[in-house]
Amino acid sequence: MLETSHLWRAVFGVLASGCMANAPPAAEAVSAPAQALAAPPARDENALAEEAKALLAQAETDVQRARAKRALWLKAWEDLLAARQAVASKDHARAIRHAKQASELAQLGLEQLAYPAVK
Repeated sequence: MLETSHLWRAVFGVLASGCMANAPPAAEAVSAPAQALAAPPARDENALAEEAKALLAQAETDVQRARAKRALWLKAWEDLLAARQAVASKDHARAIRHAKQASELAQLGLEQLAYPAVK
């Protein structure tokens, strides 16, 4: 019994000293990512415009396919219209977001056709 208590004290002492020795580097590691997140990389405006136009074209195609098969969801159509307006007003970030959403919802509408109808 006496040997067990000495063993546990030794184990606890090693664990406690190990935790205390590693505490300062952890604090430094937390502050480093905060600085990295503070300055996001600036994207080229032309690259954003091209990406927005490409995603809008993809969304147009996806919505057209879903519409042809009568699987178009209203929210997909609304997002497509919002993406068109955002491209026209040169709000590329919003256009990208809405075009991705419209494309995703149109594809989900097409996937829904594979499931049986509910009675």
